[in-house]
Amino acid sequence: MAVFKDYKKQIMNAAHNERIGLALSRAIKSYRANIRSALQKFPHTYQMAEEVRQIKENAIGQMEKLAQQACEAIEENKGKAYIARTPRDALEIIDGLVGKGKLIVKGKSMTSEEIDLREHLEKQGNEVYETDLGEFIIQKLGSRPMHITSPAIHVPKEDVAELFSKITGQTLSTDISSLVATARRLLREKYFAADIGMSGANVVAADTGTLFLIENEGNIRLSTGAPPVHIALVGMEKLVPTFGDACKVAEVTWRFANYTVPSYVSLVSGPSKTGDIEKVTTYGAHGPAEFHVIFMDAGRTRLAKHPVLRQALYCLRCGGCLYECPVFAVTAGHFGDRYFAGIGAVWAALLTGDIEKGAAVAYTCLTCGRCKVRCPMKIDTPEMVVELRALLTEDSGQAVSFKLE
Repeated sequence: MAVFKDYKKQIMNAAHNERIGLALSRAIKSYRANIRSALQKFPHTYQMAEEVRQIKENAIGQMEKLAQQACEAIEENKGKAYIARTPRDALEIIDGLVGKGKLIVKGKSMTSEEIDLREHLEKQGNEVYETDLGEFIIQKLGSRPMHITSPAIHVPKEDVAELFSKITGQTLSTDISSLVATARRLLREKYFAADIGMSGANVVAADTGTLFLIENEGNIRLSTGAPPVHIALVGMEKLVPTFGDACKVAEVTWRFANYTVPSYVSLVSGPSKTGDIEKVTTYGAHGPAEFHVIFMDAGRTRLAKHPVLRQALYCLRCGGCLYECPVFAVTAGHFGDRYFAGIGAVWAALLTGDIEKGAAVAYTCLTCGRCKVRCPMKIDTPEMVVELRALLTEDSGQAVSFKLE
């Protein structure tokens, strides 16, 4: 009951927080204008999204096979690949690779949020920097992300200026370009001093073992290219059979994330290499000499067997649904846990194992369906929420059975 009371307090406070309302109203207006422009310019995206839905449906049913195939491809490319069945397994693998006392630069990764990776690494005595601007803001605020793609969406520019002024000891204006420049100055040297760079992946091609990393800031490219070691933590639902499939998933993802085209798409298949001296392939050129990929299950293969709730695994993490959710519009990520809104209830209850939080989020969802209309995968979140409510009400043991011990 304490979880419900805390959740109710948080969500009501958020609903009456003028700063959150101000920041969200600005962001929603901007998103809708951007996605309208992007889809008008590239109308084929709608048909491609239908193709991607089929790709994801087929891939989710064979995650085990695709993960093994990807591991073999990565090993052939002189990288190292691992399958982590539980969050604990993933953390143990990462601990073995990282050790203690390291400087780590990290790209934004929702999968890492599932297992509180940054906090775990810091407890092990490592110095970790979130390099995505939004994540950096959240880290320095001591807060938590409030959106999948825009983690600091609830923080207005006035608050960012106040935060950066405290960090730099200077009085900064609310001019957004100058605030971005300040973050660049604060983080620039960290990329080249770091021992390890970490990332997730937007999609992975199983046949080649290639990670697709979509971004606009350039921080992921620096985080994964400058340090001598690159470690990627990837949810198994990101796997698709072929490189061609992955290209389609990537394009639909960035288009529905409200970009005509992102500034950067990095394709990483192994450690850096060169053959420029006598055509002898040598690993560890300008980029990382080590490349490690951890594919995390953490309940995904179990969830894939549920006829209704498996839809949660189709999610591309474009974040479009959140801009259409009427509850999210006034509460930001307080309506959710690590994942937000109605679909976040499924992830909280069945994958991260927080049954009470999942129930609280499920009963906050209006089941209005606006998220489904926007979703490129046409994920029926209202249907999932109703199914989850039934599981929680009729026999909570059924829901708990999805939780990894």
